[in-house]
Amino acid sequence: MEVKFLLDNLTKMEVDAIVNPANSEGEMGGGVAAAIKKAGGKRIEEEAMEQAPIPIGKAVLTTAGKLNCEYVIHAPTMLVPVQRTSADKVAQATRAALELAKEYELERIAFPGMGTGTGRVPVDDAAKAMVNTIKTFPGVENHFTEIFLVDLNQEMVDAWERCWEAEPEENEAEASDTEETAG
Repeated sequence: MEVKFLLDNLTKMEVDAIVNPANSEGEMGGGVAAAIKKAGGKRIEEEAMEQAPIPIGKAVLTTAGKLNCEYVIHAPTMLVPVQRTSADKVAQATRAALELAKEYELERIAFPGMGTGTGRVPVDDAAKAMVNTIKTFPGVENHFTEIFLVDLNQEMVDAWERCWEAEPEENEAEASDTEETAG
């Protein structure tokens, strides 16, 4: 399995599926979700809303409309649109997306920075949550050929790269330090 970090537009990715950091209602009104809907068409949102409510920790699959991929994986990081979220919910959404991709035998998937836009999770915290979840996902090497971490924000791309090079224990220690000082 290869992990690639790209400063690019998620909606342009030619992969099996892209991941939408959704809300449980399936509405695609802001952030990455709105960009996906604009590029791929309203049908993506309609299909997601038909499957709502989508609990945090679960994900649903829709078609991709006019996008260059086959599917969109909707993995909620928040219950309702524009709700503040957390690194823990980012990790749950990342795991849910990986589980659904594995279930459907999707080998090439692309994630944006989960929870960093409307969810307002600090970039470093989101990067640690995502990278640790990917690294520790059971059988990740066997199920995926490529995982792309794609964002238009260079800070997000840099954070993923730093976290990927760090040992998981380092990321966990730094994440818990951040959570203790954030309260």
